[in-house]
Order: sequence, then structure tokens, then C-alpha cells
Amino acid sequence: MSKIKMNPIVEMDGDEMTRIIWQEIKEELLSPFVELNTEYYDLGLPNRDLTADRVTEEAAEAARRVHVAVKCATITPNAQRVEEYKLHEMWKSPNATIRAALDGTVFRAPIMTRRIKPVVSTWEAPITIARHAYGDVYKATEYRVPGPGKAELVFTGESGESFRQTVYDYECPGVLQSMFNKDSSIEAFARSCFEYALSVRQDLWFSTKDTISKQYDQTFKLIFQRIYDTEYADRFDSAGIHYFYTLIDDAVARVIRSRGGFIWACKNYDGDVMSDMVSTAFGSLAMMTSVLVSPDGNFEYEAAHGTVTRHYYRYLKGERTSTNPVATIFAWSGALRKRGELDGNGALAAFADALEKAVLDTINAGTMTGDLAALCPDPDVKRVDTGDFIRAVRAELEKRPL
Repeated sequence: MSKIKMNPIVEMDGDEMTRIIWQEIKEELLSPFVELNTEYYDLGLPNRDLTADRVTEEAAEAARRVHVAVKCATITPNAQRVEEYKLHEMWKSPNATIRAALDGTVFRAPIMTRRIKPVVSTWEAPITIARHAYGDVYKATEYRVPGPGKAELVFTGESGESFRQTVYDYECPGVLQSMFNKDSSIEAFARSCFEYALSVRQDLWFSTKDTISKQYDQTFKLIFQRIYDTEYADRFDSAGIHYFYTLIDDAVARVIRSRGGFIWACKNYDGDVMSDMVSTAFGSLAMMTSVLVSPDGNFEYEAAHGTVTRHYYRYLKGERTSTNPVATIFAWSGALRKRGELDGNGALAAFADALEKAVLDTINAGTMTGDLAALCPDPDVKRVDTGDFIRAVRAELEKRPL
């Protein structure tokens, strides 16, 4: 069988157990069928430390140039990780670096199978979380207030100071935090959400708390509405989809009562939290896709979960693990499909579809990793380790004409 040819995508390798699985997926599910063409960047923590994290910046630059990237899960080090890996410093989140470079929005959606039912009984279709990937608490300035004193918010424009307001007169120790965002990033977020909704033909919901945050959150609300009214209303009508804004507490209630099948756009922190809620309610974080989409047409695919450290320590001891590789497989299939779509390479896009169907058919036939087996009530489930699951997917894939 001749392999499917492709133009390059950017490959960003990662850490720990997901790094091991990454290689297995390439060897078993990709290289036998596709003439894999990648521009490789090692974002594993040792190499990030060795390059003073320049490799992450280079990978982001490559993603802008090549337009399609696939990323393995990576470590964002804390103090314990600095000691464990003997790092020169506590390097920043590689995801945050890449998001900032691409000015992108993260879209996360659950992977559904008929074997695993959502905890919320009314959910029949995936709910996609669109998370703004800039600013807010993730770029906040913080201060541990040592004792009594006055905290002020001051803005100095190009022509001098134009705003000063007391935040709080401290009578005792406390904490202080200041965060920011900017119109250009919010506009990019809005356009990414509207474009993505049109591409998948799903309704778009957006939620903040503008009744409390009358400047910060209201700015998000007003920018979304302006861009929708002036650029997207007619296109949404033609596509038969809808956009609406609601308060985040109302959105949570609506989401729980919904049947799913829509996009829920959230600010940075809200999206972080709600994506975990949605993924858990649908079954597992290991069954959650994630794609970073920039308004100028760049795409970076990854799994929504972390590096599965606990399983990695067991792997180092020579133990077999039943780590779920599905989201990582879908990161690769998403990137290959997008590459095929952008290039008019139907064979590559069709392979991505076949790979995803082979994964789902394997699970629906009863073969699955331990996390899914624990969620599945059926008696005929076969619990397998990671390697056996990947090989079962390959056997299913080989049954199909490619």
C-alpha cells in the first residue's frame, strides 16, 4: 500500500507519559499509512531548559508560518518540578506562550461514544468550550499586602495621569491583584468564535458577569455584540445558527438543562474551569479535544489533559499502564484533517476521519483503557493497557480501505 503524502505540519513533542504515547501513536497509527511530514520541536522540559525556552518561541513562530501544528502535553513547572528536573528557572506555561504568539482562542470539545453516557442525562451532543487565551488572572500582577495602607489603581496615559482611584484602605494585612485585557485581543477572540461557529454550523453562546464587572466584563460583551451586528449577523442567519449573550450564572443553568450541540464562549478563567466541568460530566478529560484557532487562520491541535505524571512514574518502574491515548490520537487526526482541508488533500482528510472512526469503533466494541472501563456499566468490557489499545485501533484501521 502506498502511503498518503502530505505537506508539513509543526510537531511539538512533550513530556512524561504523553511523550511515550506520542511515539507509539506515530509508529503504530500514522507512519504505516501516511508519509509523515513534520517540522519537529522538542518542548519536553529538559530541552526547554537547555534552550532557555527559546524552543517554545520557535515552535510558535513555525505554527504561524506553517499554519497547522500538533502538540503533545507539556509540563508547566512549579517549585517541586524545578527541583525534580534541576531547572535553571521556573519556565512559563508553553501553552500560554503559544496562545499569546498566535493570539488564538482555545476550542475544547468532548469525544462521545455510545458506551460512555454523560452524567447529565439530557446531553446528547458535544458542548464545545471556547476559551479566551489572553490576559485576565493568568497575566495578573499580585502583591501580598504586609499591613495597613492604601491600594490605588492608577493609569498614566501618553499625556500624563488620567485616572486614579482607591481600591481599598487596608487596616490589616491582605492581598491585592490587578489584571488586564485589551480590545484587540477581545476582538480576535470574538472573530475566532464567530468564524468557528460558522465552520461547524453551531449556535454560539457567550457569557460574562457584566452586571458586577461593569467596565471589564461589559467591554467583552459590547465588543462581541458590535462585531456580530456589523460583520456576522447576516452570515449567521444564512447558516441557520444563532448568537446570544447571557450572564455566566444563567449560562451554567442553561447548559445543564440543554441537549448540547453548541459552542460556549468564556473568558480565560471561566473557560479553564468550565472545560474541566464539561469534560468530566461527559466522561473523562482524556476524551477531550483541544484546538487553538487564531483569527488569521492558524491551528494548533492538542489533547486537553496533562502529562499523566502518575502513570509515567509507574512506567519508569517497568509497570504497564492503561493510560488513555484517545485525545492525543484525535490531536493528530485533527491536525492531519486540517492540513488536508487547507491543501485540498482529500486522501489525508479521509485518513483522519478513518482513524477517528477506528478509535470509536474499538471503544464501542468493548475494548478500552481503565479510565473508560470504570465508567462503562456494560459487562462485556475488555480493559487493556495503552499499547494493546493502540494496537487494537490499528487492527480496526487496517480493515478499512485507505
